[in-house]
Amino acid sequence: MTAPGDFRSDTVTRPTAGMLRAMTEASVGDDVFGDDPTVAALQARAAALLGVEAALFVPSGTMANQIAMLTHCRPGDDVLVGEGSHSYLYEGGGGAALAGVQFTLVGTGGLFDAAELLAAVKGPDASGHAPPTRLLMLENTHNRGGGRIWAPDRFAAVVAAARSRELAIHLDGARLFNAAVATGLPPSTWAARVDSVSFCLSKGLGCPVGSLLCGSEAFVRRAHRYRKMLGGGMRQSGLLAAAGLYALEHHIERLAEDHRRARRLAEGLARLPGLRIDPAGVETNIVIAELEPGAPTPAAFCAALATAARALPFGPRAVRFVTHLDVTDADVERALSAAASVLGEGRGP
Repeated sequence: MTAPGDFRSDTVTRPTAGMLRAMTEASVGDDVFGDDPTVAALQARAAALLGVEAALFVPSGTMANQIAMLTHCRPGDDVLVGEGSHSYLYEGGGGAALAGVQFTLVGTGGLFDAAELLAAVKGPDASGHAPPTRLLMLENTHNRGGGRIWAPDRFAAVVAAARSRELAIHLDGARLFNAAVATGLPPSTWAARVDSVSFCLSKGLGCPVGSLLCGSEAFVRRAHRYRKMLGGGMRQSGLLAAAGLYALEHHIERLAEDHRRARRLAEGLARLPGLRIDPAGVETNIVIAELEPGAPTPAAFCAALATAARALPFGPRAVRFVTHLDVTDADVERALSAAASVLGEGRGP
């Protein structure tokens, strides 16, 4: 029996044969002592790709974002984030518990403009009532926004507005290479404008673990202390870094295949009754479909699909599908066939 395609997330990928070979052949040392040559090579490669001075290998994207907040902020500071941001919803309350910051939500669907940003900034308050806005955190691509990309001109305008209020800026670029491949622009298009940027190796790039936190040499020196504080200092982590080096060499351009499959999936789902989705809004590898009144609940819909495709309930009426390294064209067609069986054949092409 064919195993169901796993569309729950691009975190479910498994190392390829080439990646496993690179891991087993890696030269290693103790990275806490700064002795692991493969980690050093990965960090240098990441910094070069993003056009910044330095990078730090950390176990997860959540840790990268938490370190960024700890490095840029002081307890009691205010951090601006887009609606549905990862740091706000998916990091276990770490911003409050670890960095001691509060969040202010800006815009809708993860994106916003300069005017919305400026309206959210809390200015100097001589009486001390208002927490000072210290940091702007942007997410590109935006997960809950359906893999939306920050257009470079809009991004630049928002960054300029933040600079006018002397805010530090961190880019959660967990899927930054998806944005780069979809637009044909280098990741430095976004990374060079901010003070720090992170990207995940364990999503579309297909690694088993790891993220990079990048910025100036001075920023990374400060971040290194917080990595240790949070338990992120690893020893012979070159085994994991080798997977990252392999992915940066072999798995970036192939992200275009994930985007193509996501569009095909969206186009097929759009023809089914009971589902609402605009395929033109699918910019990268994330497909979010809304179940209309009268259709099954997201949990029931996903359960009904489970023998053919694994998807994720994503809100009161939404379901998320994510394409990735381990999703094939055949998996997409099986998912569409199963969805049609659950909902009906629907509209024509």
